[in-house]
Parts: sequence; structure tokens; C-alpha cells
Amino acid sequence: MLERLNQALDHLEACLDGEVDMAEVARIAAVSEYHFRRLFSALAGIPLPVYVRRRRMTLAGAEVLARDLTLLDIAVRYGYGSGEAFARAFRSVHGIGPGEARRTGAVLTAQPRMSFRVVVEGSTTMRYRIVEKESFRVVGRKARLPLVHEGVNAAAAAHLESLDEQDIVRMKELVGQEPDGILSAVVYLTDSREEGAEADYWIGVVTGPGVAAEGLDALDVRAGTWAVFDDHGPFPSGLQGLWRDVFTQWFPSNPYTSRAGPELLRTRPVEIGAETDSQLWIPVERVGGSAGA
Repeated sequence: MLERLNQALDHLEACLDGEVDMAEVARIAAVSEYHFRRLFSALAGIPLPVYVRRRRMTLAGAEVLARDLTLLDIAVRYGYGSGEAFARAFRSVHGIGPGEARRTGAVLTAQPRMSFRVVVEGSTTMRYRIVEKESFRVVGRKARLPLVHEGVNAAAAAHLESLDEQDIVRMKELVGQEPDGILSAVVYLTDSREEGAEADYWIGVVTGPGVAAEGLDALDVRAGTWAVFDDHGPFPSGLQGLWRDVFTQWFPSNPYTSRAGPELLRTRPVEIGAETDSQLWIPVERVGGSAGA
């Protein structure tokens, strides 16, 4: 799969001076556009549109300094309908406008061209199973929080602390499906998984479809396929490492793509750094199969 991803990036690179058809880029990678965007973000650490803009402005910057074309010609070449729009994009990457850069010969910022490769580090294995699950409902409390890749997510911890005893008792009464017990659910608002991107974060339980929430928030989830990963390690670093490894190692090595839906986590709260068991549910679909929820 990494070979296909790199072929897709080659195609994207060839289209930087024109309109990039992301659906075609994803087709070359043999995944859905949705999955390609999420996989790229997980592998590269930045959203795909940000990478494309930085690469375009890297190439445009070289042409600005070369002085062979007018600034308007360069703007049009890289898909900008006006000099003003081009100048804004240029400044967002280089911290200086194209006119000033040309006059002063300023030092510009370059975004290197990316490619992906496998780096073998140790002999870690990932335990997983594939589950076909009927539609269900998550009932609990929701908050909009920033993503944190390493260390404690203070906003998530505060959300958990904000739950009152009645909420917790009511949730436990509604437990009715696997994964059982109180868990968290993350619904991403965009394709980005970069640090600080916002997501809807739930603390709740999995119940049957249509179960009355009675004062709690409810999230209805359609039927579909789930990859379930079991892990034992230090909290929260082990779990954050598992989440990263699923997207950077498991997906590129298995015939599945991610699909829209909440990512579920069941874990036992412990002191920071202590060992704990966790179970991560990722919504997936088989490559070449029908779409799920």
C-alpha cells in the first residue's frame, strides 16, 4: 500500500501547477478520498490541503525569486484568480509577500516533497479483530475539545471531571452492547488529525438504537464494520501510541480503509504512567467492499 501512496503523491506533485483532483489522487492510492485524507494526515502530521498549499508556495517561491514571470502569471499558474489571493497564500507560508520577496531576495520557507517508507523498529505486534456491528446509540455527555497527541488532554480530563454522579449512574443503567462499560467516543469534525484540531468528545455508553437518553446527549451510529484493537501499556502514552500505529502501520499493511463514524475507546482510568488495559474500536470498510456506516 505504501507504494500506491507514493504513486499518488507523485501524481499530486505533477498537478501542483494546476487543479488537483483529489478523487483521482485517492484512486491511484486505491482508497477512498475520505480515507486518503485521514491517512495522509496521520502519516504526515499535517492536513493534506496544508501540504498542497505549502508545496505550491515552495514552487511558486522559487519562481518569484527567479524573476522570469510576472507575479500575476505565477499566481495564475498555481491556481489563484487574483494577485491578492496569491499574496495571502504566499505570506501564510513564507511570512512575506511575493512582491517584497522579489525586491529583497528574501529567505523563503520550503516544504520538502514527501514520500512514505516503512521503518522497522523492534518486533511489536498488534492484536486486533474485525467485528460486524448493527446500528447502536452512544448515550452520555459531549464536549468539543482540541486533539492532543502526547500527554494528558487537560480539556478531556476536565470534561470527565464535570460529570455528576447522577449522569454516571444513569449511563451505567443503559449499558447494553459491546463494548460494555463507560467509554469515550471521538467524532472528527474535519479530515485533519493535527495537534489542536477540534473534535467532538463523548463520555458515555453503547446502547441499543432508539434507547431514550433522558437528559443525556445521544449519538446514533449506523451499522458497519469495526477493527477492534486490544492494548496493555502506560496511560496515556501507550494508548496514544496505539492510535498512531493503527493509522501509520496497520492500515497500510491491511486491506481496510477508515470510514466515517466515531472512534470508541474503553479503558480503565489509572494514574498517569501506570499500566492499564484498553480497547480501541475504529470504523473501517474492506478495500473493494461496500461502504459501511
